[in-house]
Amino acid sequence: MNTLNKKELIIGLAMLGASLAYLVLAQQLPGHDGVDAATVPKLLAGLLSLLGVMQLISAFAKPKAAAESASPVPTEAEEQPADVIEPKTVLKTLGLILGYMALLGPVGFPIMTVVYLYLQFLVLTPVNQKARHLTYLLIAVICSALIFLLFREAFDLMLPAGLLNNFI
Repeated sequence: MNTLNKKELIIGLAMLGASLAYLVLAQQLPGHDGVDAATVPKLLAGLLSLLGVMQLISAFAKPKAAAESASPVPTEAEEQPADVIEPKTVLKTLGLILGYMALLGPVGFPIMTVVYLYLQFLVLTPVNQKARHLTYLLIAVICSALIFLLFREAFDLMLPAGLLNNFI
């Protein structure tokens, strides 16, 4: 087993150990039938356990370096340029998150989520691709409405309605 696989094995074991410890702690939370405060921690512990198992499986898989060395070496013209995340994109995303958090209370969840998602879609749209404004707006409105209604009706939790308080 090479060094890379040993590191992946250690990471997988650490993830699995942490997820099992988190699951034990989540099981100790008081709860009742149905969805309650213990549901999300248990779900997160289960998903983290799944990721740990997947990491362990990848540690025993054939390493990419060995598979690539068996194939012929591509010429410079055939190599694809690596995708680089622009620092401006990260800074714009952080700015959007801060603005979202600052305006969530006064403006409200439904409106701010639509604005945030739409602007985030624009930020993440590649430069060489045309922005699909109507599609982005439609996705943002539908997601915001579904999340708001899910929390209100299914979980019986009120998200801040803000400017829409009189209408909802």
